[in-house]
Amino acid sequence: MPRYRYECSICGEEVLVFHGIKETFTDCKKCVETNTMKKLLSRPQTVKKQKNQDKKIGTITKKYIEENREILKQQKKEAKEKTYDPS
Repeated sequence: MPRYRYECSICGEEVLVFHGIKETFTDCKKCVETNTMKKLLSRPQTVKKQKNQDKKIGTITKKYIEENREILKQQKKEAKEKTYDPS
């Protein structure tokens, strides 16, 4: 949901409100007046991607799998050798 900043024209209270594009916020909760909230201009918020400069996600995942391959083989071997009591 988009967020919007509003300011009360009577008391000056500034609030941040999350609502749909077609919705409005008109009543001030601080001074309890109606139709006093005016939408303020706000700049769009951009999300910056974090850069992993030397590795890509696929590379990191592949490295993790390779490091744990022997552990998984050992656990598989132990599970096959173990006998289970069907109770």
